[in-house]
Amino acid sequence: MMTELPLEQVRTLLAVVDEGTFDAAAAALHVTPSAVSQRVKALEQRTGRVLLQRTKPVIPTDSGAVLVRFARQLARLEGDARAELGLSGAGEPTRVSVAVNADTLATWFLAALTQVDGLCFELHREDEDHTAALLREGLVMAAVTSSADPVPGCSVRPLGRMRYLPAAAPEFAARHLDGPLRDLLPEAPVVVFDRKDDFQDGFVRKLGGPAAGPLRHYVPTSEGFLDAVVAGLGWGMLPEAQAGPLLREGRLVLLAPRQWMDVRLYWQQWKLDSPALEALAEAVTATAARALRR
Repeated sequence: MMTELPLEQVRTLLAVVDEGTFDAAAAALHVTPSAVSQRVKALEQRTGRVLLQRTKPVIPTDSGAVLVRFARQLARLEGDARAELGLSGAGEPTRVSVAVNADTLATWFLAALTQVDGLCFELHREDEDHTAALLREGLVMAAVTSSADPVPGCSVRPLGRMRYLPAAAPEFAARHLDGPLRDLLPEAPVVVFDRKDDFQDGFVRKLGGPAAGPLRHYVPTSEGFLDAVVAGLGWGMLPEAQAGPLLREGRLVLLAPRQWMDVRLYWQQWKLDSPALEALAEAVTATAARALRR
C-alpha cells in the first residue's frame, strides 16, 4: 500500500511536463535521462497508474495531472516559506502562472499585474471557456474563467461582466449590412478568433438567424481581431473597451445599438495560504471592479 509520494519523483514528473521531454527535463535537473525515466517509472509503479502519455511533448494523464498540480502547489508553498525565512537566493523570482483569455489580456489584466511587486508572471493565453482546464491539469495556479463552478482545490471570486458589441467598419456595413441583420449577417464576411470561437454565431442566433456566414477570417489575437474589423475584412463582436473609442471616432459603427453579448468572468485560484497568490487576487479583483460591468 502506498504511504507517501517521494518528493524527488514528484518534482521530476513536474519537470518532464514543464520541459516537454525526458531529455529536456534531465538537462533542467542536471541528471541523466535514464535517471528521469527511472524516477517517473518508479512513481507510476508506486501509484499503480500511468502518469504520462509518451508523446512529444509529453502529456499528463488524468492521474498525472493530479500529481502535477500537487507538485506545483508544493513548489509554491516551498517558495513562500523560503521567502518568509529569508532563504530565497539572490535574483530568484517568485513565479506565478496564470491562464487568461486574449481580450482580458488586451484590455485590463496587465494593469492588475503592475500593482503587484516582486512576482514573475507566466501567462498562458486561452479562451475563457477553457482556462479552467489548465487549472485542473495543474499547468497554472490561477485563471480568469467564465466558469463559476470551482475546479477541485480552487476558490472562486466573481470579477464582473465583459460586454461585447457587434461592430463593423462603416464602408463594410454600407456594403454588406444595409438591411435586416437577421437576414444579412448569415451571409456577410465575419472575423472570428479561431475555430473554437462561436461568439459571432451566438450573436446571430440571438437575433433569430442560423449562424454567422461561411466566409470567415480567422485572426487569433485580440489586437489583430480588432484591426481586421476596422480594416473591413468582416464584422465581429468587440470588447466594449476596445470598440468604444473607435465608435466615437467614426472608424467603426455599431450594428445593433440595443443588442450586445455579456460574458461573466471569474477568478479561480488554488486554495493555498500563499501571500503571492493572495496579493495577485486582490489586485485582479480591484482592477476588474473598475474595468468590468457589475
